[in-house]
Amino acid sequence: MKIFDYMGKYDYEQLLFCHDEASGLKAIIAIHDTTLGPALGGTRMWTYASEEEAIEDALRLARGMTYKNAAAGLNLGGGKTVIIGDPRKDKNEAMFRAFGRFIQGLNGRYITAEDVGTTVEDMDLIHEETHYVTGISPAFGSSGNPSPVTAYGVYQGMKAAAKEAFGDDSLQGKTVAVQGVGNVAYSLCQYLHDEGVKLVVTDINKDNMERAVRDFGAETVAPDAIYDVDCDIFSPCALGAVINDDTIQRLKCKVVAGSANNQLKTDEHGDILTEKGIVYAPDYVINSGGVINVADELLGYNRERAMKKVEGIYQTISRVFEIAKRDRIPSYKAADRMAEERIATLRRSRSTFLQNERTILNMRVR
Repeated sequence: MKIFDYMGKYDYEQLLFCHDEASGLKAIIAIHDTTLGPALGGTRMWTYASEEEAIEDALRLARGMTYKNAAAGLNLGGGKTVIIGDPRKDKNEAMFRAFGRFIQGLNGRYITAEDVGTTVEDMDLIHEETHYVTGISPAFGSSGNPSPVTAYGVYQGMKAAAKEAFGDDSLQGKTVAVQGVGNVAYSLCQYLHDEGVKLVVTDINKDNMERAVRDFGAETVAPDAIYDVDCDIFSPCALGAVINDDTIQRLKCKVVAGSANNQLKTDEHGDILTEKGIVYAPDYVINSGGVINVADELLGYNRERAMKKVEGIYQTISRVFEIAKRDRIPSYKAADRMAEERIATLRRSRSTFLQNERTILNMRVR
């Protein structure tokens, strides 16, 4: 992998390697774009097969956060950290405090948060060394568990997608097939149940399914059978790449809208959804409630204010559909275009401002 070629191709700004021998820290911070503001993105800890694989993951995830934050309307850029190691046995206090000092050294250019393999407790340790961290314990002024907030955003986005597909955003009487009933999806099911939705759920964890049956009167199916459910909305809330060659022909729905990341295995599958007349709510837009929520911590967390911003995901998803129709492109491309247009507009605005400043300075010198 030629790092500078890759960074140049996708306009990355910075790649940092952080090493602390005493604690065993091996971390990679990727900063993709800070046009809109400081880069915000979580810290992932994983047992990568190679250092190159870890670098690629950090870069890929950082770029994804640029688009996610831009589409969410946040004044934040995109970044991500990966820590190489087994989160079950390699963690220690010194590691995360050392990492916190590296973040502090960036002086606010990058702000981190919890991600796969890291916890609130890990963020608290980072917080011992820097204020540039979100998702810490509520005792420190954090927002706490983000799952219900993320679910509320998915619910709002689902209603917007329903309006696009059915002409009305009411979900009452609709059938929603929910794949995975973890923390976010459970809260989503609560919103859907309260609106009178018929729920069909699946999960590899039987306890999760039984809870959905008990609390929401949901029907259950085997994990692989969820794709064959005759429903109005298919809601992937577990694994990525579930819209693929094997599943896409089996779907019996008019809308795909869920909380899972990277739902399309390839871009081609987004094209096929459009060809089949299925409305797709792009995943990184509809599930952005979590990042909107933790971003509010940077202002001094106010839950009412955060929930109001998350409610705006309805309008954001609607805007994606408007762009898709305007430019005659699939919705996943429209989401990217919306984010890119926002970044480009601010970049031009800043460039014009700097040019005017230079003109004024030159006039004074003369």
